[in-house]
Formats: sequence, C-alpha cells, structure tokens
Amino acid sequence: MKCLILAGGFGTRLYRVGIHRAKGLVEYKDQLLMTCIVNKVPRDISILVTTNERFEADFQKWRQTIDREVEICVESALGNGHKLGAVSALDFWIDRKAIAEDLLVIAGDNYFEFDLAGFIAAYNGKNPLIGVHDIGDKSKASQFGVVKLNGNRLVELEEKPSKPRSSLIATAIYILPARIFPLLREYCAGDKRDNLGSFIAYLLQRDDVYAYPFTEFWLDVGSGLQQPAQ
Repeated sequence: MKCLILAGGFGTRLYRVGIHRAKGLVEYKDQLLMTCIVNKVPRDISILVTTNERFEADFQKWRQTIDREVEICVESALGNGHKLGAVSALDFWIDRKAIAEDLLVIAGDNYFEFDLAGFIAAYNGKNPLIGVHDIGDKSKASQFGVVKLNGNRLVELEEKPSKPRSSLIATAIYILPARIFPLLREYCAGDKRDNLGSFIAYLLQRDDVYAYPFTEFWLDVGSGLQQPAQ
C-alpha cells in the first residue's frame, strides 16, 4: 500500500480570513496539518504529497522539517483555473507514478485524531473503504457528502444536500483498491474532476463501498471547525 495526500488546492476558502497559503500548511494545535497527517501514516507505507507550482517551495521547505521520506508531486498550475481538481489529480498521479498498489488517499485539509492503523486494519483488501463521521449538526452537514449506511456498507452518498437527512458525513480519508483504478480513469475521462465525494457516489453504482465510522475529533480546515476544539 502507498499513501497519496492531496494538497493541490490554492486555499481559496481561507482567503476570507487572510490566509494565503496551502490548506495543508495551516497550523492547528501547534502543528502543521500536513505534519499531523504524515505522522499518522504507518512507517512501512511510502507517502506522496501533491501540490502545485505556486506552493511548491513551501512544501519543499516543509519536507525538511519531518523525519521521514516524502515525495512531493508538483502539478503545473499557478491558480484555480489551471488545476486538475482532486479526483483528476488522483488519477493523474496514479498514472504518472505507475502506482499499482492499493492506495490510502487523504485530503490535506483534514485534521483527525483516530488511528490510521486501525482504519487500515479494517480494510478487507478488496472494497473501497471510507472514513465517516457524525458531526452532530445537520445544518453543517450540507457542506459535505451525507452518507447512509446498511451496517458498515455505504448505500448512499448525497453530495452537499440542501436538506441533509442526517449529520453522518463522508470525510476525505479513503482506501482505494488498485482494481478500481480503471473506474477512476473512466470517471475522469474528458473532464477535470474535483469532488472526491462525487467519485465515491459514482463507485457506489458499480461496486460495494464500506464505511469506517469514527467518533474521534475531526475537522475540515476549509470549512472551519465542525466541533469545538478540544
């Protein structure tokens, strides 16, 4: 298994508070988000981090502050109008790096406190697995993909519904088996695809997808705190 951390965005949702940097390089609880994520990835899993030309130097500088090997993958984009989008970037780097292993995929604007080793242990080696979290507020759930489960199997993902039916949402923390990479390529064909949740909804029409519910603290830095900081 490899790990791909998606950090190719331009921090647009953070501009309102004057933060002009990659979301993954925002500090939270005295540590950069990217460092928090990397420190949770088991040491036997190699890590690739995607970014863009605008933030390349910042990520190269960050890489010098961590105590493990990380490969920085740079997308040739200087602004939102040129970026691939999260799903297309995922497809692009799988192809460019000839990744044939199952892939742990994490969006770089996630902060989470559950153990990734437990998440990986829950993976059955065959079906996509996605971290899901009850944020406890249906009004805030409208910013995310709201999921419905049958046991631990995902049966529905509604992306950013205006009237969420629950507060159980999909986080951008996945394990994707290599066997579904052709479906990823099919989904991205001809378009720049950005929304990871929409790809999971697409997968649900073609494959079984399983959920890993967790109760530990989580937030999406681009949308602000989803629970009070602890």
